[in-house]
Amino acid sequence: MSDRRLLAKRILSLIDLTNLNDGCTPEDIKTLCARASGQWGNTAAVCVWPRFVGLSKSLLTDSPIQVATVVNFPGGDGKVAATIKETVDALIAGADEIDLVLPYSALQRGDESTVIAMLSAIRNVVPTPSLLKIILETGELADPILIERAAHLAIAAGADFIKTSTGKTRTSATPQAVAIMLTIIHASGRLVGLKPSGGIRTVDDARGYLQLSDAVMGSDWATPQTFRFGASGLLDAVESELA
Repeated sequence: MSDRRLLAKRILSLIDLTNLNDGCTPEDIKTLCARASGQWGNTAAVCVWPRFVGLSKSLLTDSPIQVATVVNFPGGDGKVAATIKETVDALIAGADEIDLVLPYSALQRGDESTVIAMLSAIRNVVPTPSLLKIILETGELADPILIERAAHLAIAAGADFIKTSTGKTRTSATPQAVAIMLTIIHASGRLVGLKPSGGIRTVDDARGYLQLSDAVMGSDWATPQTFRFGASGLLDAVESELA
C-alpha cells in the first residue's frame, strides 16, 4: 500500500464523522451511521445533535464506533443547570462522548469564574469511561494568550480532549491554534487528546495537523484515544484516495 493510502487509512480511523446541520433529519443520521463503517474501516465516532443520540446508538449497537454529542452548543453561553441536564440526558440516551463548548465569551471578558463553574460542573457528571471533549472556539478567541488560557482551564478541569471549534463560526481549526494547544497538552504532562474541528476537508489538510502532532507529541501519539478530526466532508476525500 502506498504511503498516501496508508495516510488516508490513518486519517479515517481518527474521524469523528459529524452532522450538526440545523436541518438534520433521522434519515440523515441513518446515512451518517452507515457511512461511519465502510470497506476500508471505521471512523472513531459519529458526532450528532443530542436529539439523535438514541437513534445513533441503536444503529451502532454492535459497533466499536462511539457516539458523541454537543452541549452548551454552539454559543457557549448556556446556564450551568441547563447544560448539566442536557449532558445527563445525552448520557442516559447512550452518548459515549460529550463535546462541551467552553464559555468563551466569558473568558474574553476576563470572567474565568463562569468558565471554571461550567467546566467543573460538566466534568462532575461525565463519568469514566465516557469522554469529555472541551471546545475552546479558538477562531473566536483569536488571541494566542486567550487560546493558551482556555486550554489551561480545560485541562485543569479534567478534559479528556481539547477541541478547536464548533464549526459554526467564521474561523474554525487553524494550524496556529492547534500548535498552541499541542504545546499546552505537552507541558501539562497529562494524557489529554486533541480534536481539530471545522474546515478540514482534504487529506492534505489532515496531514498538516498530523505532522504538527507528530512534531510536538511524537510520531506514535496520535491514535483514536488521543486525536480526532471533527469533520463532515473529510471522509469523502479519504474514500476517494483509498478508491
